[in-house]
Amino acid sequence: MADQNQGQSVIYLDHAATSWPKPPAVMEAVIQAMINDAANPGRGSHAMAVRASRVLFDTRKQLSRLFNIKNPNDIAFASNTTMALNMAIKGWLKPGDHVIATSVEHNSVRRPLYYLEQKIGIQVTYIEADERGNIKLEDVKASIRPQTTLLIVNHSSNLLGTILPIADIADIASKHGIKLLVDAAQSAGVLPIDVKGMGIHMLAFPGHKGLLGPQGTGGLYIDPELELEPLLHGGTGSQSEALEQPHVRPDRYEAGTQNTPGLAGLRMGVQHVLNEGIQNIHTKEWALTQRLMEGLLPVEGIRLLGPEPGEQRTGIVAFHVEGIDPSELSFILDQHYNIAVRAGFHCTPLAHACAGTSATGAVRASVGIYTTEAEVDALAEAIKEIALQYRA
Repeated sequence: MADQNQGQSVIYLDHAATSWPKPPAVMEAVIQAMINDAANPGRGSHAMAVRASRVLFDTRKQLSRLFNIKNPNDIAFASNTTMALNMAIKGWLKPGDHVIATSVEHNSVRRPLYYLEQKIGIQVTYIEADERGNIKLEDVKASIRPQTTLLIVNHSSNLLGTILPIADIADIASKHGIKLLVDAAQSAGVLPIDVKGMGIHMLAFPGHKGLLGPQGTGGLYIDPELELEPLLHGGTGSQSEALEQPHVRPDRYEAGTQNTPGLAGLRMGVQHVLNEGIQNIHTKEWALTQRLMEGLLPVEGIRLLGPEPGEQRTGIVAFHVEGIDPSELSFILDQHYNIAVRAGFHCTPLAHACAGTSATGAVRASVGIYTTEAEVDALAEAIKEIALQYRA
């Protein structure tokens, strides 16, 4: 979907970073919340404060519908997936614990784990993925130790688009009494997620990507049988006389004023996803990625990352063109073709190591719910033109 940027049409293919544009109902909900529900949720009994609290609860209910969560209060809001992952990782792990993760994890997993390795002495094993981003279940089983308490899995790689078999991985975790944390940064809103049916103990998700909400929104589902140490301590509007952080959910994990306007927008974003249907969204995005890959394959010197054409993936197509620096290619696309993509290392050096692009990085195009066939065709044609010019 195009907008005007300095008088020229913009083709936005950076949905893996954040979705754009947002549905009109999302933007309207943000404005209306700021006009009508602008009080502090949970910090008063007057009508406006009650309405603000209702915004938060209604958003939790919509998310519970989407993820098959029984109790909406088991969802703790966060400002993004990174904060949600930190809440889970730092809230669960103790000195001496062993963690299993994969080599396609984002820095939002890798860096907190490294921090805890240095600070409290946890141990981490990374399951090696192949160049397409797939892992072997046998490797997961072989990595388990008596001290293993947590398994962290990226549902879909933000570089490769690979979709990992969460239910199968969860089955392994369950048989060994290990908790499963799923990073749904690239899957929430575009792949079916059922925390109960898939055996997920903690689910970290963004509000601003596939769920179509505003930036600064996201959350963490926490299994009701789990107790995490809060990442933040402070005011919750409840049990104010106590020195300790309340144990009641979601207050225990939500110190400070919440982003009521953003969450009002997120509620409408989730509603839009539910109305469209997860399977319909995934089918459309998969078809667009296949069309893009078919358009790019004839380019001389191009290498597409992730699953082969015809295989399942999320709406991400990363690639490298021999002899062209990815950052320069992205700059040319932006400045001369008005196409927005992302180049570099995408905060996931581990995945680049798997793909063999650690030395160069890659260009990543990612489609969204409003992307059109004409837009992915325009990208493919632009890459062809640029590659020809470099070889002229």
